[in-house]
Amino acid sequence: MPLSDTQRPKHPDRIAYGALAAVCFFWGTTYLGIRIAIEEIPPLYLIAGRYVISGSILVIAAALGRAAFPRGRALLLTAVYGAICIGVGNGFLAIAEEYVPSGLAALFYTTSPFWMVGIDALLPGGKRPLLSTVGGLVVGLVGVAFLVVPSLFKEGLGGRTVSGFALLELSALGWVLGALLQKRVVTGAHPLVVGAVQQLAAGLAVFVPAMIFEKAPHSVGWHSGLAVGYLVIFGSLVGFSSFIYSMTKLPVAIVSIYTFVNPIVAVFLGSLLYREAFGARELIAMLVIFGGVALVRWSESDRGRKPENLPDVPLTEVT
Repeated sequence: MPLSDTQRPKHPDRIAYGALAAVCFFWGTTYLGIRIAIEEIPPLYLIAGRYVISGSILVIAAALGRAAFPRGRALLLTAVYGAICIGVGNGFLAIAEEYVPSGLAALFYTTSPFWMVGIDALLPGGKRPLLSTVGGLVVGLVGVAFLVVPSLFKEGLGGRTVSGFALLELSALGWVLGALLQKRVVTGAHPLVVGAVQQLAAGLAVFVPAMIFEKAPHSVGWHSGLAVGYLVIFGSLVGFSSFIYSMTKLPVAIVSIYTFVNPIVAVFLGSLLYREAFGARELIAMLVIFGGVALVRWSESDRGRKPENLPDVPLTEVT
């Protein structure tokens, strides 16, 4: 006799895997969302507005739910590290998409685990990378070189591809540095609350350089307006909440799969909707970089360290 729906046992991780699927998809789409938005909105104003909105929503929701917030020095450091992690990270990402296609930007951003290993080794209390980890870094850098060097010879140091790559490495540097520093702060707050504080702080902080270096848009068309709404709802709210939930329910090694899926989603959407070029060289480079990232993750996980390229602190797509 078949079991009824109420009698049938439920998989305890089903919702967590659904949340992870949301992270894999939505954070992959944010690269295209940024490209659409910056057609009418300057990059820094986009990041400032996006995170002030999402951060405010999350902070208000946490306050209404009587959640514990960081206090005193922990609150100040959380805000500062949020400005570095999210503000610098996503700010340079948005600027870079003025130079390179969204799919290529997502592919370049897969190098962030390499920054994670290097900076972690330099910070107090960090660990030196294993030889196998260094091997993974070398493999990944070979993939990056295969992608960037031909453009360097063709376009020169000031070319769009090289400039975009440099901006994205600054983005990854800020993202990783802020994330690693935040891991050293004892807040007593849930990661979702920490993320809310960091998103709001990052948005407010980015408004300063936006007002200095960019011209505020007088009007925004529905095209870019919808893109901003999408980034706020599905990138910052749904994506971030799904990430935090999946991190609390699933092993880090499983959750980290999103770093491989996001670029694939971004490349596919960029090619489909914007006819962004993605040929054999880009495909080979992507596979080599993925191989290096996988080796780094396996090596770091093998000695009991958390291998995620972005720790369990406020995240967005990197999107």
